[in-house]
Amino acid sequence: MFQRSIVTLVLLAALGAVSTLSTADADSSWHGVRILPDKGKLRIEINGEFFSNYIYEDVTRPFLHPVIGPAKLPVTRNWPMGFKEGEAKDHPHHRSFWYAHGEINGYDFWSESDQAGTTQHIYFKEITSGPDFGKIVSLNELVAKDGSVVGTDTREITIHNRPSSERVIDFNITIHASHGGLVLGDTKEGSMAIRLAPTMRLKGAVGQGHIINSEGQSDDETWGKRAKWVDYYGPVQDQTVGVAIFDHPENPRHPTWWHVRNYGLFAANPFGIHDFERKRKGVGDYPVTEGANVTWKYRFFMHLGDERAADVATRYDEFARTR
Repeated sequence: MFQRSIVTLVLLAALGAVSTLSTADADSSWHGVRILPDKGKLRIEINGEFFSNYIYEDVTRPFLHPVIGPAKLPVTRNWPMGFKEGEAKDHPHHRSFWYAHGEINGYDFWSESDQAGTTQHIYFKEITSGPDFGKIVSLNELVAKDGSVVGTDTREITIHNRPSSERVIDFNITIHASHGGLVLGDTKEGSMAIRLAPTMRLKGAVGQGHIINSEGQSDDETWGKRAKWVDYYGPVQDQTVGVAIFDHPENPRHPTWWHVRNYGLFAANPFGIHDFERKRKGVGDYPVTEGANVTWKYRFFMHLGDERAADVATRYDEFARTR
């Protein structure tokens, strides 16, 4: 099959240079992953089909929305960006697919309360489109309510070109102690997260989902437990769809704890030990020395069927061997 060459865009803030792809170039003949700038967001397409938008302007934090999973089925909640019948209007800070943490140097970057800080996009280090994958690399500032910059982060999101029966996204997050030392605080409110479609939930008027982890625990008993991976699956329209999150073995505190709720919140959180294990407050604090940084690597594997049909354990092992 004809493959176009990889297109790489590097946006250099120091030089004030900006490169863009024209949205007019988008068409169904494109083979691979294509990323197109579009008014404060990046439109992501896989083999000419819409996958998601990376939204980064005029928001409390960057996020992906909507997320179209296997077989063109939506896997995330629309609210609060939009609304569809059957959705609960709770937790307005659960914006589809995002990274945030509830306590960094005492500041809340998870909620959208009056006192919460924001994660502000600064510039793109790289935007890559190509036949095998697309990549978004961005620099962001963690800005407290008083306007002070607490630290920065680099987000590297890789969208793989896979068959339409699955979607594979790698999300690497590097926290930089760029403005002094950091303490990533001990709270369950975080961190690498997705809010799933209402029918995939365990509870609620339309919820028919299930949760399973790598340790064999299921449904509500998976909350606060440590595991290499967790899979959350349920019906979307007339098919069973699952989302698994993989915690890379090189990650600090692997295997991570999971803030995975029966109402559709699904998050890996290596910090909230006192909540998850009923230990003293602060035991889960993670310090980062001034000038240093720390990285976590996650993979989202979106599939048809339950965890056995999708062979989630084997797919985790494949991810675990990556570097």
